[in-house]
Amino acid sequence: MYQFLLLLGFAFGGGTAIFKSVKVINQGDEALVQSLGRYKGKLGPGLKFINPFLDNIVYKQTIREKVLDIPPQQCITRDNVSISVDAVVYWRIVDLEKAYYKVENLHAAMVNLVLTQIRSEMGQLELDQTFTARTQINEILLRELDISTDPWGVKVTRVELRDIVPSKAVQESMEMQMTAERRKRALILTSEGDRESAVNSARGKAEAQILDSEARQKTVIMQAEAEQKAIVLKAQAERQQQVLKAQAIAESAEILAQKMKTNPDAQKAVDVLLALSYLDMGATIGKSDSSKVMFMDPRTIPATLEGIRSIVSDGEGDSQPLFPRS
Repeated sequence: MYQFLLLLGFAFGGGTAIFKSVKVINQGDEALVQSLGRYKGKLGPGLKFINPFLDNIVYKQTIREKVLDIPPQQCITRDNVSISVDAVVYWRIVDLEKAYYKVENLHAAMVNLVLTQIRSEMGQLELDQTFTARTQINEILLRELDISTDPWGVKVTRVELRDIVPSKAVQESMEMQMTAERRKRALILTSEGDRESAVNSARGKAEAQILDSEARQKTVIMQAEAEQKAIVLKAQAERQQQVLKAQAIAESAEILAQKMKTNPDAQKAVDVLLALSYLDMGATIGKSDSSKVMFMDPRTIPATLEGIRSIVSDGEGDSQPLFPRS
C-alpha cells in the first residue's frame, strides 16, 4: 500500500512537472524566461518546453502595435495662453527584453514621456501656430518620442494630436476677434464690389460714347463720300451732256456748211437758228429765281425775224412781211 501511494505521488508529481514544462505562446506574443532569477531566453510563438523546476516565465507581452491614449493635459504656449491638449500614440515593442529589464512600468513611463514632450513643444509655439502647425507638431513629437523610447525596446510609429482646446476666456476672445475679422472682410468685399461696379459703369459709358462718336464719324464720312460721288457723277453727266451737245452742234454745223454750199438761202436758215438759240437762252435766264438783267440788240431782232419770215414765205408762197416798214 505504501509503495502504491509512493508510486502514485511520483506519477502525480511527474505529470505536474510535465504540465508545467509545456508552454504555448500565441502568435504575436513573446515571453521572457528566467532561470534561478537570471534571464535565460525568449520564447516565440508556438509550443515550447521549459524546465519546470528551474525556469519560469516572468513576462509575457504582445509585439503587435498598440494604442496609447493620452488624457487631456494643460499646457502654456509661448504667448502665455492656457490650452488643453490630448493625443493618441501608436507604438509596439521591438525588443521584449529591454521593455522588461530597462524600465519598471513601461505604460506609465510612456504616458509621462508623451505628456512631457507635448508640454515642451506647445511651450515653443504661439496659440495661432498650434492650430496651423498640427502636422509639424506631430512629426516633431514622433521623432522625439522614437528617440527617447529606443532604449526601452519600443518603436513609436505614429503620434496624433486630437484636440487643442483654449480656455473659455481665450475662446470668447477668439470668437470676438473672428467676428470682427469677418465684418472687416465683409466691408472690404462690399467696398471692392461697389468700386468695381462704379468702374465698370464708367467704363461702359466711356465705351458707349466712343462707339457713338465713331458711328457719327463714320456716318459723316459716308455722307461726305456719297455727296462727293454724287458731285463727281453729276459733273461727269454734265460733261458727257456738253460733249454730246458739242458733237451735235458740230454735226449740225457740218450739215449747215454743206447746205450753204448747195443752197444760197441756207445762210438765212442759219441766222434763224441763231436767233432761236438766243431766244431760248433768254427764256432760260428768265426762269431763274434770282434777279437778272438781259441786254438785247433791237436791231438784230427784226433781221432775225425777217429771216424767219422769208423762210416761211418761201415754203408757203406768202411774201408779206412780218413787220411792215413805214
